[in-house]
Amino acid sequence: MTISRRSLLKAGIAAGAALSVPSVVRAQTGLADTRTVRMAMGNLRVFDPVFTASDDTVSHALAIYDTLFGADSKFGPHPQMVGKWGASDDKKTYTFELRDGLGWHDGSSVTATDCVASIRRWAQVAPGGQLLMARAKDISKKDDKTFTIVLKEPLGVLPNILAFQGPFMMREKDANIAPTEQVTDNIGSGPFKFNHALAQPGANFTYDRNEHYVPRKEAPDGLAGGKIVKIDRVIWQNISDQQTAVAALQAGETDFLWLPPVDLFSVIEGDPNLELLVLDKTGQDMFVRMNCLQKPFDSVKARQAMLHLVDQEAMLRAAYGDPKYFRTVTSMFGNETPISNDQNTGWFKKGGDPERAKQLFNEAGYAGEKVVILQPTDWTEGSNASQLLAATLQKIGINAELAPSDWGGVVTRRAKKDSVENGGWSIFITTEPEAIIGNVITEVILPMNGEGAWYGWPQNDDYERLRNKWADIETLEDRKALARKMQQIWWDYVPQVLIGQQVVPIARRKTLTGLIGVPSWIPFWNMQKA
Repeated sequence: MTISRRSLLKAGIAAGAALSVPSVVRAQTGLADTRTVRMAMGNLRVFDPVFTASDDTVSHALAIYDTLFGADSKFGPHPQMVGKWGASDDKKTYTFELRDGLGWHDGSSVTATDCVASIRRWAQVAPGGQLLMARAKDISKKDDKTFTIVLKEPLGVLPNILAFQGPFMMREKDANIAPTEQVTDNIGSGPFKFNHALAQPGANFTYDRNEHYVPRKEAPDGLAGGKIVKIDRVIWQNISDQQTAVAALQAGETDFLWLPPVDLFSVIEGDPNLELLVLDKTGQDMFVRMNCLQKPFDSVKARQAMLHLVDQEAMLRAAYGDPKYFRTVTSMFGNETPISNDQNTGWFKKGGDPERAKQLFNEAGYAGEKVVILQPTDWTEGSNASQLLAATLQKIGINAELAPSDWGGVVTRRAKKDSVENGGWSIFITTEPEAIIGNVITEVILPMNGEGAWYGWPQNDDYERLRNKWADIETLEDRKALARKMQQIWWDYVPQVLIGQQVVPIARRKTLTGLIGVPSWIPFWNMQKA
């Protein structure tokens, strides 16, 4: 990102009327309609939150599905679809009764059978669900509105598991689909309905207010409380060119822009109708995820080489430009969580250590295998970081190659476990909210249980034995001690490499208010448009 490029972008935006906004944006009617909100959110391709935990997919799921519990702004669990619940004296049997007024968008009623099937499907892939199933003796319907979870041993964090990154409830027919296959009907019981008739894949998707949705009476707090819808429609726009997206925001043809380009922050700040707003206060940690199943990163030496190769400050400058938006990080748990620590972080060196990285690749037996880096072309920061990483690898003799696509393409391809010759991948860059990285039980990137782990599929049994103890540890001091042991193994195995922590805002028109600040995702309820 050079000065000349930044100046060019500013000049292009300043031209205003000369900039061509896509017809798919211009053609949408009712631009002054205060009951319709248009949001430039990215290219949504995967709609099933069990199949992938991509931010786009989860934001979509929050709109159309509902959850048994919701996490408040401090990540405490609160009933959502559940009306009443309780645990037996021995803490081994939990009984959940659904609240009144729950119905699917197709007109049928939500039942306990649907919930049981949804939990079982989700539990096959989610870290918290896997722990639940390891301790569950039975999960079954009691009557149409009531189900029970019977455990072999107590699991005090069960409400937390069901609240944070817990299962979205689906109809039984959808929940019976294998988690390796996508649910595509998009019928939930949430506050918005997916408008199938107006869906234009690659361009936009429409969500209509669910007039039959009955919100809880509590005030909204994070993902908990009443999901009160104050608008009639949300149009999810895919505007792949970020300069065009900013122009559409300025023209009033978009109300909200997720991840505006850092180069154009000053342009947005200079417009009296627009505002940059930080919804995720602790920000995100950017990292390089490697495919542990395929060469060269099936070798621990090759993964350790990446740990020494990455120059965090250079990568962050390439991605985010202004240092006020980023800082380096060395703990697997981020900079600001209660369990962040400095165990086994001697690898960190200002500027990186390319010679050490080259030596470790040689020790790994690297023989010129192609390293394919998935490059998200519609996410400027991720694209810039990917290009610098490829160039850095090439400088030490690694056969690195970029595979450009939009983020939707990255999400689709990263699920493939094949070799790069058969459409697989070696590396992709992404981010995860600092606020949730310390949730060891539910955080998707933390398991190292092989085929059951997140993309990259790392496997380390010693680490997993430690991680599985987390649910039974009650004091913060004991958790800090366990976190240090986990981090020792983590940075020896190296399932991923940190790039750094960043806090960047969304952009909105000032007429759009009521946005709920939660890490990574954008709930559609509560917002309104003047």
